[in-house]
Amino acid sequence: MRFVLRILKAFALLLVLVVIGAGGWLFAQPPELLRVGDGYAAKIVCSNVFIAGREAEDVLHDDVQAPGNPLLRLVRVSVDHDNDRVTARFMGLFAPSYALYRGAFGCTSVPDGNFEAAAKAAPFDPPAKMQANDALWPEGEGTGNPADGKIAALLADARFAGPAMRAIVVVRNGRIVTEAYGPGFSAKTPLIGWSMTKTVNATILGRLMLGGKISFDDDNLLAQWKNDARAKIKVADLLGMESGLAFNENYGDVADVTRMLYLDPDMVSLPANAPMEAAPGQRFRYSSGTAMLLSRIWMDRVGNPQAAFSYPHDALFAPLGMTSAVFELDARGTFAGSSYLYATAHDWARFGQFLLQDGVWNGQRLLPEGFVGAMRTPTAASSGRYSQGQAWLAPGRGSNAGTGLPEDTFWLTGHDGQSVAIVPSANLVVVRLGLTPSWLDYQPQTLLKAILAALPTSGATQQQAGSPQQAQPQP
Repeated sequence: MRFVLRILKAFALLLVLVVIGAGGWLFAQPPELLRVGDGYAAKIVCSNVFIAGREAEDVLHDDVQAPGNPLLRLVRVSVDHDNDRVTARFMGLFAPSYALYRGAFGCTSVPDGNFEAAAKAAPFDPPAKMQANDALWPEGEGTGNPADGKIAALLADARFAGPAMRAIVVVRNGRIVTEAYGPGFSAKTPLIGWSMTKTVNATILGRLMLGGKISFDDDNLLAQWKNDARAKIKVADLLGMESGLAFNENYGDVADVTRMLYLDPDMVSLPANAPMEAAPGQRFRYSSGTAMLLSRIWMDRVGNPQAAFSYPHDALFAPLGMTSAVFELDARGTFAGSSYLYATAHDWARFGQFLLQDGVWNGQRLLPEGFVGAMRTPTAASSGRYSQGQAWLAPGRGSNAGTGLPEDTFWLTGHDGQSVAIVPSANLVVVRLGLTPSWLDYQPQTLLKAILAALPTSGATQQQAGSPQQAQPQP
């Protein structure tokens, strides 16, 4: 019996030593996977608390833990409202990661814990705050068409709205005809676009094109590319995701994309120093790093750093009346053009309507002729799925024709089920936002196809995008 007790005591001591050793290891040198998870939690909680006004624990549970890696269920967060900071730790103890709120520029991940550098990277004089537009957009709700009731019924049907829908807005002939919101969300809730931000970021670059400060054919884009093959990469190659740069967009593990987003305070560094794996224009590789490069390039082309910080507001958001838009910066001051734009569903609809109108708003051309056309033009290297302007022609599975959609349909899409569908031939924009991971297999084409089928077959306005007679929403 004594022998057995000795064995049990020895085993217990060994177990204690293992636990202490593992705890010391996690404290001193936590695995990158834990740091990524904590960085993700801190950033998402920060943005939703300070921008959207949601409760931290609700965000942690609903946005971070419920749809994600099981390890995320062990993450704990704390919010410091006095210093505008959020801290996330695994089991409340290990791999601390941080996020900082910087007012008009939202939140940023601060993986190195250097809050002073992160604070200084954002300007002291942010863009002027636009007055919120609480009026129904653009002139009133609905058109009195019987189809509106049919569409409203579709939005109430989970088969079409999809799991965890947070907002749907349907715009027909330049007016909101119906909208729906999930529990806890409303027309005033700013929601993240994830990779839909890439299309907005490309459009900001397009505003510079209109002023002749950049072109599709520009090369020699970054100083570190000057003396090697990367000097031949053109703006057009980046817009079409055909730069030839290596980049791992796998979210299932620690990869280039998660390292860039949550481990590096300078999100441009990794893609800017990526090696070439193919000649420019020869291979399609979807890359959030590419969008970060485009952000850095257009910011440099603006010229004045202060003007670059206010450029998205001055050149795009203010003219369109996107009063809710918050375009976040990384910790070193580059707009996170890959992922981080928050806006209400109404303002995402404004942006979709702007593209439907070929870059014209209130009769003023804000994008060069042909720029939106590039967003609707497939690239050969993507087998026709991606466009020449950071937009999708066939997100998910199949093609427009294969899913019964008009051939001129193009899309903004983002992580966890964000989408804006634009159908010029039907004068239709459909915004769908939510928290719908890809493993749930929801396809936004299902909703769009049902809405198109509910539209009247005659007597409807079927104008081409950008035509002078088309309805022009007011900011």
